[in-house]
Amino acid sequence: MERLPTWPPLRHDYPFDPSYGYDLAALQQVKPPPEPPGFAATWQQWYRAALAIDPRPQVIISGDQYPGFRVLDWSYTSTEGFPIRGWLLLPQQQAPTKALILGHGYGGLIQPEGPLPCPDALYAVPCFRGLGRSARPPISSEPRWHVLHNLDQPDRYILRGCVEDLWIATSALLILYPWLAGRIGYLGISFGGGVGALALAWEKRIARGHLNVPTFGHQPLRLTLPTAGSAASVQDFVRRHGRHLAVNLALYDAAVAARFIRQPMHLALALFDPMVPPPGQFAIYNALSGERRLFILRAGHFDYPERLEQERQLLAELQDFFRPLGE
Repeated sequence: MERLPTWPPLRHDYPFDPSYGYDLAALQQVKPPPEPPGFAATWQQWYRAALAIDPRPQVIISGDQYPGFRVLDWSYTSTEGFPIRGWLLLPQQQAPTKALILGHGYGGLIQPEGPLPCPDALYAVPCFRGLGRSARPPISSEPRWHVLHNLDQPDRYILRGCVEDLWIATSALLILYPWLAGRIGYLGISFGGGVGALALAWEKRIARGHLNVPTFGHQPLRLTLPTAGSAASVQDFVRRHGRHLAVNLALYDAAVAARFIRQPMHLALALFDPMVPPPGQFAIYNALSGERRLFILRAGHFDYPERLEQERQLLAELQDFFRPLGE
């Protein structure tokens, strides 16, 4: 990693410090929490069950557009018969050499967004259950409520379904494009980053992954650090309904899951983030034991003077990181 510039503190109006008093050296020392009993066995059982699902993927020409790509509306059936909708983006000028699945943030998506790092890739963009095109009652699409859905039922917590949506997106993609087996990568941001860590720990059909300011890392810390993000509603819910719910959350810790990731990983992590505390982000990276690359963002979920230049640098790194998928 190159030497970081000396950035002055960012000015903000939050009633707390979004760097949480951590510098880079301290962030690199944050360890994941202990693995709860039955963690790996439970997730492996859920993964095997998801592989048995027939996703019945469908595609039609979309009314949405994206420069340089042909856009298709994409749908498939996930666990519990949940209908998932999204988009497929196919490069217009060549046959795709690889496929990249995109995991969106908690704002959801109303259309495909970019920029996209690899012009030679097919992009699969599922909307996770309850969000964007996959919104469906009784799940709220509001992040502060979505993140609480079935939190009191660990086997049915909404994050399990979202992880299964990603696993089954992989199955649906391979039904449509079987020749891309072994050439699939994942890019997830914020909510999609945390879901990606939970999914890639068991999903070997995805060969490489990038997580950008991922959430759900180090749940014990997440329950204590002040935030303007969805974790605030989780903290309030646990305070009102009992600390026993922290046991349920431990099963959905992206930093614990990261211990089981073996694919090459690229993470973009922030030093300052009012929505996803940086110690939780770094707990995920620090748990990785395989090939890993780190890109330091001055801030996440917050605008800052160097943002556009950092995004340009990150895109260049991701194009290089995912290049082996097409070789």
